[in-house]
Amino acid sequence: MIRVLSIVLLVLVGGSVTAQAADKPTAPQVKDLTMKAAAVVETLGLDRARERFHPDGEFKFGEIYVNVIDYNGTWLIYPPNPKNEGKSVLNVKDAEGKLLVQEIIATARGMGEGWVQYHWLNPATNTIQPKLTFVKNVPGRNVIVYVGLYK
Repeated sequence: MIRVLSIVLLVLVGGSVTAQAADKPTAPQVKDLTMKAAAVVETLGLDRARERFHPDGEFKFGEIYVNVIDYNGTWLIYPPNPKNEGKSVLNVKDAEGKLLVQEIIATARGMGEGWVQYHWLNPATNTIQPKLTFVKNVPGRNVIVYVGLYK
């Protein structure tokens, strides 16, 4: 029994979200990464968080990246295309017409955190794919952090 628990712990620790693009993270790993990114924003602020989220590494690898928006729907951190930071995406629709940013804001405002589904361009494949995104309100910062997983 101890040997089985040791193996399970080894798999869980070794299976955490890392900067290895070859590993496609699971929904629980995406949620954990979102929570960790929200803690970075809460503790360090946006500028220092941006420095950690933009380069490839723990918070950006393969198709995984951290987004940060404010409650007005302005992209504050968007690693796939940083030149879009500062732009309003409040009325952006996904490939099927869903007002996804409004749903992200409603989820963060209403529940503090949760999952949102939509269809978005995967920067790793350059194709529109279903995406499951975990959304987290950052207390005291009036921003929302989210990370998505392409299905």
